[in-house]
Amino acid sequence: MTRTLLVTGAGRGLGASIATAAVEAGWFVGVLDRDGAAATGTAEALGDAAVALVADTTDDAEVETALDHLATVTGRPAPDGLVCNAGIVRFGPLLDVSLADWRTVVDVNLSGTFVTARAVARRLAAAGTPGSIVAVTSMNGVAPGPNAGAYAATKAGIARLTEQMALEWGPLGIRVNAVAPGLIDTGMSTPIYADPDIRRRRSGAVPLGRLGTGADVASVVLFLLSDAAAYVTGTEVLVDGGVTRSVIATLPRPAAVDSVGTGGSGPSGASEGR
Repeated sequence: MTRTLLVTGAGRGLGASIATAAVEAGWFVGVLDRDGAAATGTAEALGDAAVALVADTTDDAEVETALDHLATVTGRPAPDGLVCNAGIVRFGPLLDVSLADWRTVVDVNLSGTFVTARAVARRLAAAGTPGSIVAVTSMNGVAPGPNAGAYAATKAGIARLTEQMALEWGPLGIRVNAVAPGLIDTGMSTPIYADPDIRRRRSGAVPLGRLGTGADVASVVLFLLSDAAAYVTGTEVLVDGGVTRSVIATLPRPAAVDSVGTGGSGPSGASEGR
């Protein structure tokens, strides 16, 4: 039987990449976006293996209506998988960010993830079937960046929410994990890389030497959704080419620490990160 998957924020960018990879892997995908034209465009490009769904993920009634439509199309009460990808960012320093922008980002990113995940989990529980949920967080939820407004806080919040959902829903057979993309050349990050110099410098800052792609993230999402990850839950996986863990490599350092020598303190045995 074909497995069914709901992907939010799937009208464009990373969500569309995940939906496309899922269809290629044999899933039937509900392409959900609040932008109906974007959802339709992605779904039509995927052919008979996808259906467009329109909903604001912060509105539980709209989410339920979308799930009802998906159930009618597939003949199944709940999707086997869910990817909570819908999200927004409003850049600006915390001293200047408006309360309206703060609340909007929190509502869409954190509350929207909760509303959608709970709606799907309730249906899975009622049907007595297992399922898998993957939330899209961010490297900014692991290592905050300047002028990200509420974005970093919401992504860190989603990571903890993922752990909470995994704990509470594990006995129901529902696994919940998160994927934290790094410097990905798609979606909301596309305008950043329009500058060739920024593209070059950021690519060079990644230990693997390149920006990530939507396909890089999608492959990890599909792994977490699959039976190959049947004993994995409550985990956040960084998909960032190693950049989040490379902070020490970017700091000034004397040549002495790069030579082979004895341990301990002092010039000949200097050590970092004590």
